[in-house]
Amino acid sequence: MFRKTSVNSEEFIFYIDLTTDFLKKKSLSKSISSFIKDKEKFNTLSSYGILLFQEDDNPITVYDAKDFGALSDVIDEKWQTRETEKSLFENGLFEILAYIFRKSREARKNYRVIIISDTPSLLSEDYHHALYDLLIKAKKFDAFIDIIRLGDQKFYADDVKLKVVASETHGGVFYCTEAKLFLNILRSLIQSKSEFIVVQPKEDDQIFEEDKIFYERLAVDLISLDSEEEEKCDICERELCPICDAHSDEVHKCFNCNAKYHACCAANYAIANPIGFNHLFRCIQCDTLLKLDEEYVEMIYREEHEEEFEAELMELGITDEIIEEELFGEEQIEEQSFEEDEELVIGKEIIGPEKLRPPPRLVKPPPNLTPTKKVKVGGYFGEEINIINNDLVPTAIKTIVSDSEGTIQVKEKISITSLKPPRKSTIKFCQMCGQTLSGTSICPICGFKN
Repeated sequence: MFRKTSVNSEEFIFYIDLTTDFLKKKSLSKSISSFIKDKEKFNTLSSYGILLFQEDDNPITVYDAKDFGALSDVIDEKWQTRETEKSLFENGLFEILAYIFRKSREARKNYRVIIISDTPSLLSEDYHHALYDLLIKAKKFDAFIDIIRLGDQKFYADDVKLKVVASETHGGVFYCTEAKLFLNILRSLIQSKSEFIVVQPKEDDQIFEEDKIFYERLAVDLISLDSEEEEKCDICERELCPICDAHSDEVHKCFNCNAKYHACCAANYAIANPIGFNHLFRCIQCDTLLKLDEEYVEMIYREEHEEEFEAELMELGITDEIIEEELFGEEQIEEQSFEEDEELVIGKEIIGPEKLRPPPRLVKPPPNLTPTKKVKVGGYFGEEINIINNDLVPTAIKTIVSDSEGTIQVKEKISITSLKPPRKSTIKFCQMCGQTLSGTSICPICGFKN
């Protein structure tokens, strides 16, 4: 899909959603600065951003900064006027995801969103549903969201929402109960997400057909070459397309890096490197999201997979023959039944109704004439028992007689004392980030030993 293991560039975006003084400004600034210094030791291709809402719900943003200086200016200048009455959790993610979608049109990199929050959001469920719809699309653009919840409470009203947001983007939720632990939790997020190979279910990688318009609007068409540019495709490295050998297959280019493509070469490349839809692909040089004419690409795809289509049609043809044979057999049975009915009517008219004998009836076996007595032990509210031929029928079994078949089915009653309790569960949750642990005490996400 959209994600490739070759992406090394990362942009960390810190979303500051703090309404209390649980974490002081100085500690926050110092921790982020230390995080950036440590990160530069591992990856020099990283950049940084910050989002901080003001009292009038106006977001202050800085994106793609190369050092801590630009982030420090925002924290120092806008800290006192930040929003402290309510959490704008969803609004902030809307802003950040919009930036990721815009930026993904031009280049590919891992977007690491780190939300630092101390107050649950009280916005309606409509906001959450809209956010979830965007999260499904965002994870196709290498977006990872980690959430650090600050506070000493054991439970929060939005715990489930936070875990859904984080899990959908292959991130985690980390609970910081003391301000002095914040730096350690933040440092645990330094390691690149690309270093982990995440096994995803097949349905998790699907792109829904109703989202096609969304991706098509993000993609950009190839543009015509300038008059002085050489008409040479960067895929086949020829002026004449080797696939169609047609001079009408003009060379077009990417608007961002000027990479050149024949229409046939671009279509084959898009089919071989799908990102959800065959007519959408990433530029071979700059990873810009590009698009081709959908009908043209589908025509190329059908030509390449003509044998597969013929095989499918053959299977469909065989299936149709089987269905026709079944229908023909049913018609013959109906005709035969109709002819028998006609013969019976004709015979009745010739022989007469008095000479026709009705079919013999099935003789049922005589019912069990053995009297059964029901006695309640211990009075009216006592247990009812059955006595047959002065013998006690055990109450541990219950007899069910079927009149239609004349059979007796015996169903045993299960005593509650015979039920075995379930074995002790081996699944537990990480005390630090809430990740599910199975058969281990060390969390694979945050490394905390439980």
